[in-house]
Amino acid sequence: MIAMLHFATLVIATMFAVAAAAAFNWLLLQATFRMMRPAAAKRIPARTALVRGTTELARAFAAQR
Repeated sequence: MIAMLHFATLVIATMFAVAAAAAFNWLLLQATFRMMRPAAAKRIPARTALVRGTTELARAFAAQR
């Protein structure tokens, strides 16, 4: 009877440890995503003035030839 009690205690402790490990893993995953979000969200838009200036320069150069 005592062996069954020890086994039940071991099973319950193992289930508690698995639940705690899963919760800790989920928290670390959420923290990772929150830390990664600013790096991926800040995208520098292309400067259109540079693109337009390059296009105008190419047209001017082509007109002289």
